Amino acid sequence: MKDTYKSITKPSNEVLFKDRNSKFFGYAFPVKTEEEINIHLEELKTKHHKARHWCYAWQLGKEDFHYRANDDGEPSNSAGMPIYGQIQSFEVTNILIVVVRYFGGVKLGVGGLINAYKTAAQMALEASEMIIRSIDRVFLIKFDYPEMNVVMRMIKENNLNVIDQKLELDCKIILSVRKNEAEQICEKFNSTYKVEIKELVL
Repeated sequence: MKDTYKSITKPSNEVLFKDRNSKFFGYAFPVKTEEEINIHLEELKTKHHKARHWCYAWQLGKEDFHYRANDDGEPSNSAGMPIYGQIQSFEVTNILIVVVRYFGGVKLGVGGLINAYKTAAQMALEASEMIIRSIDRVFLIKFDYPEMNVVMRMIKENNLNVIDQKLELDCKIILSVRKNEAEQICEKFNSTYKVEIKELVL
């Protein structure tokens, strides 16, 4: 079962592809929400206010993906889908790719446009720093103070990531666990006397 996904660490450098005087500027951004996507699009529209088209594609999600591809006035499926095709080809998610076009006076035809948008998107991805992240599940562990040593030893032995903790008379620890290990970790805590574990849906 796959418990990792690939994304980019930071915005790519600007890339430029030229074809018959048309310029295609490519950008890749790491994103987690549609709000972030809209902010990046507005910033690029301000930066390239004299451009003709701001075509883009994005994909969000770690396991259940949702995406959008936008031709922004170019012929249908000549811009957004070729950009999205590169997102699929590089197998990345939580990403936005925008290609900004300045028209050079010569029509490229649908084939030329598909090639230009695909190439600019590919160049933006090649200019990006890729990272593989684990898909994690989050658990809340509850126990009384006397069980502290047992719980802490289990956390250390299993190399678990503590997100938050409240260690008083009644203790609470929030952990993230890799998806593939979650069931096994759950069983370990469940079979520990006086320790309660439940999954948090974030």
